[in-house]
Amino acid sequence: MVNFKGVSLPRWLSPLLAPYRFVAGWLHRHLPKGLYSRALLIIIMPMVILQSVLAFAFMERHYDLVTQRLSQAVVKQIRAVVTMDEEFSGQKIDEQLKIVAGSMSLSLAILPLEPLPPPKPKPFFDLVDRYMSRQIATTIDKPFWIDTIGNSRFVEIRIQMPDKTLKFVARRSQAHASNSHIFIVWMVATSFVLVTIAVLFLRNQIRPIVQLANAAERFGKGRELVEFRPHGAREVRKAALAFMDMRRRIERHVDQRTTMLAGVSHDLRTILTRFRLQLALFEDSPEVQALRDDVDEMSRMLEDYLSFSKGSQQEQPTQVDVALMLEDLEVEAEVVGAQVSSHFEGDPNVILKAQSFRRCLLNLVSNAARHGKTVRMQGNRTDDWLVVTIDDDGPGIPPEERENVFRPFLRLDTSRNQDTVGSGLGLAIARDIVRSHGGDIFLREAPLGGLRVRLRVPI
Repeated sequence: MVNFKGVSLPRWLSPLLAPYRFVAGWLHRHLPKGLYSRALLIIIMPMVILQSVLAFAFMERHYDLVTQRLSQAVVKQIRAVVTMDEEFSGQKIDEQLKIVAGSMSLSLAILPLEPLPPPKPKPFFDLVDRYMSRQIATTIDKPFWIDTIGNSRFVEIRIQMPDKTLKFVARRSQAHASNSHIFIVWMVATSFVLVTIAVLFLRNQIRPIVQLANAAERFGKGRELVEFRPHGAREVRKAALAFMDMRRRIERHVDQRTTMLAGVSHDLRTILTRFRLQLALFEDSPEVQALRDDVDEMSRMLEDYLSFSKGSQQEQPTQVDVALMLEDLEVEAEVVGAQVSSHFEGDPNVILKAQSFRRCLLNLVSNAARHGKTVRMQGNRTDDWLVVTIDDDGPGIPPEERENVFRPFLRLDTSRNQDTVGSGLGLAIARDIVRSHGGDIFLREAPLGGLRVRLRVPI
């Protein structure tokens, strides 16, 4: 059995599916990806195919048949004149033949008997030449010469009689359907009007979907939504209302969490302040100093936890010079004793939450400087992304633990140095900030031998 789009098919059908996969892959690569362009194709392509079939049927059947019938009529008129000339003879019959031909809208000239001119080249698509030559050969059965291209408005036919040559000139419109272009003009004009209406209608219908997608993208990046309201079709309005309800629930949850943690921080800070005051009353001793260090560490952990919980919801995005920010972070990391260098490629001006993004980079750079002696920061801006890479030469993190280090308060016992001070929230806070911008953080092995932290933010 062969699995094809979740359906089990007999194995002998596998060779038949190869052309389908090839065509489907080609269409997927070359057809437009946008909803607006695809919807236009859905409307325009059937219309073009239908009109092509109608035009072919009209040109092949109607135009061909009408031209054949008109050519037969002209040949029959010529045959009538030739028959009269065969039945009657004399000088007066020539004048009568001209009168009869004139009544049939034919111009007749009596030429002396002479060899017919050489045949003209036969146009490939000229139906008049094809049908009239065939009808004259089968109906009149006399030597003839025909010219349908010398003068595009007229058709010249010469019939060789025993004693003379009859030269007939007929208007080309008598031998073919001359109004066929009207059908094509009406068809194209009507199609243009219908396509114009379809384009305007689709643009108005797809605009709310595009606005909803832009609003969701802005909200995912932590940016403010400006003048967004549900409109459009019923299903689109329903999706927009669901998105707005989801946004309100998320914002309400963040506000409640921030309010609760603000109260908790106030109570815990009060207790820690009492601890410090009580410790200040004791004489200095190793035990008292150890308690003071514990209180300081608890204060740092509390501040880190509050920063992690509050996130960056209240800060508004502004234009930030990322290259300058990386240079400032060099000084912060060099205080720890590491050798730090930075480099940025592309336009460094990016719309970000400045304080939050700086805190994210500071956590990552400080973490790298504490565990390594050399730190390299590399920034790069493309058309769609801001990418910052931080490498160190420290002990690194095992691949199986690289996802676990993002868990709050987790500190590895084997991969990173435990003599350093930290709460285990640095990477968790950094990932939270990057994801609030719509990006993410990835951990890899650095070329220096330590850890590579690569963060990517859409711009």
